[in-house]
Amino acid sequence: MLTAPTRHVPRVLMLLLASLLLGVAAFPDPAAAEPGEDGGQNLTVRQALDKALGEYNDAKGRLDKSTADQAAIEAELGTTQTRLTELEAAAGTVAAAAYRGRRVSLFNVVVGSDNPNELLHDMSTIEYMVSRDDQALRELAETRRKLEQQKADIAAAVANQQAQLKIMEANKKTAEDALKKAGGGGATTGAPSGGKVTTNPVGRNSDGSYAKQGCSEKDPTTGNCISPRMLNAYNEARRAGYTHYTSCYRSGGGGDHPLGKACDFSANAKTFVNARATGADQQYGDALAAWCVANAKNLGVKYVIWYKRIWQPSSGWKSYGGDGTPAGDHYNHVHLSMQ
Repeated sequence: MLTAPTRHVPRVLMLLLASLLLGVAAFPDPAAAEPGEDGGQNLTVRQALDKALGEYNDAKGRLDKSTADQAAIEAELGTTQTRLTELEAAAGTVAAAAYRGRRVSLFNVVVGSDNPNELLHDMSTIEYMVSRDDQALRELAETRRKLEQQKADIAAAVANQQAQLKIMEANKKTAEDALKKAGGGGATTGAPSGGKVTTNPVGRNSDGSYAKQGCSEKDPTTGNCISPRMLNAYNEARRAGYTHYTSCYRSGGGGDHPLGKACDFSANAKTFVNARATGADQQYGDALAAWCVANAKNLGVKYVIWYKRIWQPSSGWKSYGGDGTPAGDHYNHVHLSMQ
């Protein structure tokens, strides 16, 4: 009886196939380590958070500018008040002299003088005295007007500050509500701290708010585009020693990446690793996040996310919801969003 020949798979080939299958199970898709954009409800929450913190930052900038203006006006007001006191005393002397008849009129000099030389001298003296006294009185009036204007400017500054504080409080609440909807916003411990300020302040509008910026500069990480403030923050981070793998512009989604206003700084030096950062990589992420916070005002930072925590200028470090993955929970990278 004839039988079909048995096909024997070489042992080496079987071992190779087994190792490949094991490798697929042991090493997940590297794309899973890449940070992504939030979708669905999280996208709406992120947009609300972005808007609230942007408005908070602008209101805080206007508050700081108004407070500085008020301090400068108050310093000038003290000088104005001192000068006004001096001028009022001098004006009193002029008035007293006029009351006692010491300010002789030009008519009396002309009528009562027989000597042409004396007449000319007396006329010159009277002209000087009248000019001097009139100038003193004009300066007195101008100083009084200046003092009243400075008081009005201070009152306006105080009213502006109260308005900005209300805006800040409202947007702080909106940001906190958004975080809670995303499963975060709670108290957290062990947040990064101790970062050093190594940057200079970026430019602002005349009222202290941040100028609107678009995706106008070349992104050094992807070749696409980022905003001027994002590029400045990226370069400043490099200068401060934070040179691990970084990715900024990313199309799609509704966060700051497609606007060129966010960068993801990997904790690993070479790439995004699909695992929670530990050891030196975690220390690197902690130091970078602390640096971002310390330089937030100078750079125009909107928020920082790292290791399942989020820092906001309105309320500091809070817990972050995430999605249960190393990338989604920001265990493998520091996310920096700019104004």
